Amino acid sequence: MNRDLSRLLRPSSVALIGGGAWGAQIIKQTKRMGFAGEIHVVNPKLGSVEGIQAVASVKDLPSAPDAVFVGVNRQATVSVVGELARMGAGGAVCFASGFAEARAEDAMAEDLQAQLVAAAGGMPILGPNCYGFINALDGALLWPDQHGCSRVETGVAILTQSSNIAINLTMQRRGVPIAYMVTCGNMAQTQQAEIALALLDDPRVTAIGLHIEGFSDLGLWHELALKSAAQNIPLVALKVGASDQAQQATVSHTASLAGGDAGAAALLARLGIARLHDLPSFLETLKLLHSQGRLPSSALSSVSCSGGEASLAADTAHGRKVDFPALTDAQSHALRDALGPMVALSNPLDYNTYVWRDVEKMTAAWLPMAADHIGLTLLIVDYPHTDASDWECATQAALNLRALSGRPVAVVATLPELMPQDVIGRLLAGGVTPICGLTEAILAAEAAAFDLAPDPVPSLPPGPEREAHLMTEADAKAALHHFGLRVPQGAVAQTPTDAARLALSFGSAVVLKGLGFAHKSEAGAVAIGLQAHQVEAAASAMQAGSFLVEEMITDPVAELLIGVTRDPAHGFLLTLGAGGVLTELWQDTTSLLLPVTAMQIGDALQALRIAPLLNGYRGKSGADIPAIIAAIMSVQAYVIAHQDTISEVEINPLICTTSAAIAVDALIRKA
Repeated sequence: MNRDLSRLLRPSSVALIGGGAWGAQIIKQTKRMGFAGEIHVVNPKLGSVEGIQAVASVKDLPSAPDAVFVGVNRQATVSVVGELARMGAGGAVCFASGFAEARAEDAMAEDLQAQLVAAAGGMPILGPNCYGFINALDGALLWPDQHGCSRVETGVAILTQSSNIAINLTMQRRGVPIAYMVTCGNMAQTQQAEIALALLDDPRVTAIGLHIEGFSDLGLWHELALKSAAQNIPLVALKVGASDQAQQATVSHTASLAGGDAGAAALLARLGIARLHDLPSFLETLKLLHSQGRLPSSALSSVSCSGGEASLAADTAHGRKVDFPALTDAQSHALRDALGPMVALSNPLDYNTYVWRDVEKMTAAWLPMAADHIGLTLLIVDYPHTDASDWECATQAALNLRALSGRPVAVVATLPELMPQDVIGRLLAGGVTPICGLTEAILAAEAAAFDLAPDPVPSLPPGPEREAHLMTEADAKAALHHFGLRVPQGAVAQTPTDAARLALSFGSAVVLKGLGFAHKSEAGAVAIGLQAHQVEAAASAMQAGSFLVEEMITDPVAELLIGVTRDPAHGFLLTLGAGGVLTELWQDTTSLLLPVTAMQIGDALQALRIAPLLNGYRGKSGADIPAIIAAIMSVQAYVIAHQDTISEVEINPLICTTSAAIAVDALIRKA
């Protein structure tokens, strides 16, 4: 259910219910922001708060307020929210704690939260255990503490589940224009994605940053991703709280590789949301997106007057999804004309200091670096905090470069503290992005160039909880073979003697496996390359209740792992990687959320370090890639058909030959 949050987030009237120091701050901060609407206070014990005369009860308000800060204890919060909903208020911020977040200490907390949601009905609420929001566009806020925001005409919206982090972010001095700061609290009713959807309706919002502790309604997140893409309003995420949910009750190799944060990473990639891992780069990315929009490419130019800074820029970008392409002939000719023969030309460029203090020559020297194929030109300038007057030439040349080229330009201080406040303002006003920190600049450029569109198909929901049981390998292979997966010819024997008799029928070397073990290699329950006369003794040594005798698959090009785990928070996670007994050692995997297409699987395989082997390494024949993709699609088909009962599926290894892809081991856990 998408509620109408417009009155709550963009109110014409606000009300405080409660008192104390927190309540006084609500009124003080609202006035300080220049809010032009009506302000009311409800408190039977107070005459006035910050000059606003209080009324005794909600029913004494002259009309239903648009946005209400409920600053009373948790039991009273429930009844007050009910009153507000009945009178038609636009929405409320529930400040009190002691709801679902306290369930471990208080048995009634969960029930109290349910009562709160029922009392609110269709009226939106933020929280509980929530600081509220700041709307710096209209000067409207319900915020019970200090903050560092000021009025803006356009800017970014930031949503966080942590009120303390929200306060800290408002205090940033990096020049990020914050249009909205919204804290989500417990999200008892209104979800983070639902709030972001509402903020997309404000045309003054240029980008949205999401500090995410966990995902709830995956359908809402998919709706948000599609809407933001359609409106070209970028989303970026700072996802924290790596969870071990996906590792609970798992027994496969896949579980150790796909647990925790892999599901969140795969979900964000599927949604087309760029991810950051720290607050500074999160803020710098939002600033870059606000001032430049999405970057047209991940190709960068770097300009500095120091070889050390040029090297540092190149090293900082190493391993990231950005690059410094070599200079084109046109760039080299133009740079030579501007700088003469004394400067070694390259990208990153060290232009020395021959043209320093000459704004016209500096502009001419930098202009070729902002070529049409460059997504962002980084001008590395550290301003001294002693006397920065001699650096005025760099500021003006940067502004000239932006005006003349029309291309995305950033001025980067390698140390964040060496970017003056007045310079930040001038650069932003001139369309140049000031970035505080070289590492932050590279990470922001990578995120701003993120071009993965949201998948139009939503991910497969995890469905209800289930108690899973391990199928035998023979049954697992039979089930998967029914969906098109190729498996070795084989049969089950109940005794070592029967196993030897079966081996005779193959007429060649066989593989013998003891059934009933999740990890047969570790249990000594696998023997390969056996002749028929060796099988009975090998089976007797395994101490298994039954045995699987199979043909031996030879001449592999490579061995792969295909695994699917049910991640309760994110859906069904497909993990592809280098397989065999050394799977965990190689750690060469990639993860996607189901469903996937054949093209997505092909791209994922090429992202593996083992890809050169699959493609044919040093003149050797490659694997049958279409057969590998078909095998993975077969596993997906099985999972989708049994999504209400599946917990895990694993093929390890999938033997990849030049003409086939054969699952020689299979594991299924299902209800």
